[in-house]
Amino acid sequence: MVDSPEYLVKRAFFDKVMTIYGRKAVMEALQEEQLSIHKLHLSDSNKKALVLDQMIEIAKKRLINIAYHDKKSLSRISKNAKQDQGVALDIVLEYFGDEEAFLEQNQSYRILALDGVTNPQNLGMIIRSAAAGNIDAILLPGKGAAQISPLVIKASAGTLFRMPIIKTSSLSKTLKNFQNRGSKVYTLSSHAVNSYKEQNYVEKTIFVLGNESEGVSKAVEQLSDVQIVIPMNRSVESLNVAVTASLLAFL
Repeated sequence: MVDSPEYLVKRAFFDKVMTIYGRKAVMEALQEEQLSIHKLHLSDSNKKALVLDQMIEIAKKRLINIAYHDKKSLSRISKNAKQDQGVALDIVLEYFGDEEAFLEQNQSYRILALDGVTNPQNLGMIIRSAAAGNIDAILLPGKGAAQISPLVIKASAGTLFRMPIIKTSSLSKTLKNFQNRGSKVYTLSSHAVNSYKEQNYVEKTIFVLGNESEGVSKAVEQLSDVQIVIPMNRSVESLNVAVTASLLAFL
């Protein structure tokens, strides 16, 4: 059975929708005027509170749909009954996309690919550095890595809403696809000869950042075109992955 055009459009829309929860995170998102919001969810068991009144006021002003649910229904939406505080918000992340759309729209780029970065705070700080620096997108696997959450949003200081993020179900396959389109994959290694500052980078560059403790996976390491090193003093062996991302972002 072939999916209808209407179904495909609807699915593409909801692929970009992310639900966050918690009163502080929801309030901050509502106040981000450039952020597209699909719906505000509230528990009908919430006790009266100023912050809830402010949320409703902002939602009405911005013409955002407001839905009321019983406590169990809201917990199914937030997927975190213990921490949702009776509120959830559907955010439309306009910059979420797939690799094919990105490749069609970009002839040159610098990408940070995350290979097993599991700490949400690290992910948020990486997004923040990428948004501030010279990075055009972040390549984020759907499994085996930290995912977008209120903690990530907080660590990114809101820059998540402005940073293009490419979701992938297989980092190795996506990297191969980019390589077939002229990209080069750069991985960090303490044994590399070329300093990251002295390396000549191609127009289509992908930097891979590995897991906090184990580094880049063997599968991805085998795809590496060039290994680079960040020279360090005083016998320091490695840097936090978010610090490394910051150095690469400002090359």
